[in-house]
Amino acid sequence: MSSSTVDDRWDDGLIARRAGAERAEDTPFPPQEHPEEEDGLPTLGGQYGGSLRIRLDALHELVGLSRTRLENDTLAEAGRVLDEAAARQRLSARHTVVAIAGSTGSGKSTLFNALAGVPVSETGLRRPTTAAPIALSWSEGSAGLLDRLAVPGRLRRRPLAGGAGDEELQGLVLIDLPDHDSAVTTHRDQVDRVLGLVDAVIWVVDPEKYADASLHERYLRPLAGHAEVTFVVLNQIDRLSTDAADLVLDDLRRLLDEDGVALGEHGEPGATVLALSALTGEGVGELRELLGRFVQDRTAPARRLAADIDAAAGRLRPVYVADGPTGLGERARDDFSARLAVAVGATAAGEAAERVWRRNAIRACGTPWLRLYRWYERIRDHGTTDPRLRLPAEDELTARQRVEQAVRIVAADASRGLPAPWGQAVREAAVRGAEGLPEALDELAAGVGDPAARPPRPAWWPAAVLAQVLMTFLQFAGALWLIGQIIGVVEPGLLPPVLIMIGGIVGGPLVEWACAAAVKGPARRYGQEAERTLREAAAACGRARVLDPISAELMRYREVREQYVTVSGTRSGARVSRLGGARWGGTRPGARVR
Repeated sequence: MSSSTVDDRWDDGLIARRAGAERAEDTPFPPQEHPEEEDGLPTLGGQYGGSLRIRLDALHELVGLSRTRLENDTLAEAGRVLDEAAARQRLSARHTVVAIAGSTGSGKSTLFNALAGVPVSETGLRRPTTAAPIALSWSEGSAGLLDRLAVPGRLRRRPLAGGAGDEELQGLVLIDLPDHDSAVTTHRDQVDRVLGLVDAVIWVVDPEKYADASLHERYLRPLAGHAEVTFVVLNQIDRLSTDAADLVLDDLRRLLDEDGVALGEHGEPGATVLALSALTGEGVGELRELLGRFVQDRTAPARRLAADIDAAAGRLRPVYVADGPTGLGERARDDFSARLAVAVGATAAGEAAERVWRRNAIRACGTPWLRLYRWYERIRDHGTTDPRLRLPAEDELTARQRVEQAVRIVAADASRGLPAPWGQAVREAAVRGAEGLPEALDELAAGVGDPAARPPRPAWWPAAVLAQVLMTFLQFAGALWLIGQIIGVVEPGLLPPVLIMIGGIVGGPLVEWACAAAVKGPARRYGQEAERTLREAAAACGRARVLDPISAELMRYREVREQYVTVSGTRSGARVSRLGGARWGGTRPGARVR
């Protein structure tokens, strides 16, 4: 079945939690109406209850959240599980579909007939004997299930002319499959297709081919997680002695254990392993009893679906489980802000602002002759400022390479340990956010950190200016006094005017020196404030353009990781024990059914 139907309903907006969703009772198939979504299709997991429905809902949201981050091929298996869950829930919950699979000559058709009580499936020496799946239903109402398996009407049978006497098998739908190792490709394709749809499977092996590599490598090993819906039957034990049959059965268990198939022994859930002879009927009654308990338990569809979810979660593990701690720590954020501050020249801008403040203070509080000299220099230099106070050319604009390096480093820190698709998404978010970041930082450097901006003046500046005016007045007064003495206007007396002039000449530089000493602290604070302002502006710009998109991607990853943890759940055995029903299957190690 294609996953396109479910793909159409997967919505990337599933990050919003569905508030008020009602949870079904803790039973695999509670009798309830089919809830429908806005598109008229039944809600996934609507018939399933307990942890199984929670896991289906989580898988549904997981796929929706991951569509824009993962390839469709990666999500294909999860989509197939959702499709099959939706398809199976619409069909009969009273029936359990069990397939009988085996290799050529294993006697599966003979076992099929023995369970039916009448010859239904053709047996013989010609290989392959079974060319298409044959269905055997012990009760009515299985037509939808057989339609799903594409079993034609001419191959649908009823045991013992209706089978009303087999009460313990009511609800069983038995499927005889073609040989899984058939030389005909279409036969093998049919086996693979049906095995993906049935609720359980009985693997029939014989003493000669029970260790066949194609069986173990192609089926038993990949389906090891489906042990609770798996029977492994050693057929044709009538050809062996009692000791030989026990040895073969023990070796079969060993191979299954190596395949990772849990065995239903010592009260543990797992695969049922037993020996029988379909030809003589030895052990068939035991198998019928186990099947009856299994069918009446009515948890096989839920068990199978739980195993499918486990398998899908296992395949998705590399793209959802990180190698270690993930996220962007405060240290990485601070380092990124520090690198942006270096790139924008925050330290140099603070130093320049401090120099500008000191220069303005000295200019305001200096002697008139020094101010006249500096005015002359500005005129000579066409209005430019002192070259010693200018920023180096490389610090006037943001260094693009430093910004790009800062983005690469923070993206690498944020994506470290993430699965490849999510790490790539984080790096792409950082690159997108970095577009235009150098230009934005340049604007900050030209505005917030402009060293030519007029700094505030302290309250004592007018007093210092007044003192300089007084010193200048003393110089002029002394000079006029001397001139008056020279031209005879004022009575001679050299000492007083000279002392007045010397006081003004010496007092002006002293006032300027005192002001220069007094402005060091305020100038330093002004420079530090300018540096802090530029650092904060650069950090805010980098946070809005780079860190916030990275944080959004990391939050999305945490969201899907939480959903993945819910999908993974616990082991299927613990789940099924909560779904109700007695444990079925299992034999003592080394036991042989007689």
